Amino acid sequence: MAKSYDIYKAGGVIIRNRMLLVVRATGKDIFVAPGGKLEPGETFVDALKRELIEEVQITVNDSQLELLGTFEATAAGSESKSLQMQVYIVNSDAQPTASSEIEEMRWVNTQTDSLAIGSIFEHDVMPLLKQRGFID
Repeated sequence: MAKSYDIYKAGGVIIRNRMLLVVRATGKDIFVAPGGKLEPGETFVDALKRELIEEVQITVNDSQLELLGTFEATAAGSESKSLQMQVYIVNSDAQPTASSEIEEMRWVNTQTDSLAIGSIFEHDVMPLLKQRGFID
């Protein structure tokens, strides 16, 4: 039987000039790539498309999303809960623009210091992106 998780999220990798876009929601301390929790009945792709519009005002279709991988971790701030996240590369040239729910946007790579980045992105996604030659 497949393992079940407490939280399911979708994340979007947006890369420009070998840098990864991360955002910090209003009232939060940690930067993560755009994305968020699945709503009831949503697929990972549906959730990501909705979150990209809500957070960085980018509209994409399914063919612009390429699965990078599925990752798991304990939920930040709720260590008793498990999280599964599917992360997709967003193949769009649209310019991300922070929405009202995003307090700050940053472009980062594996050399970026002193920025609190969500554990899946810091420990799994960014090293994978570097290994594949997408970011420095």
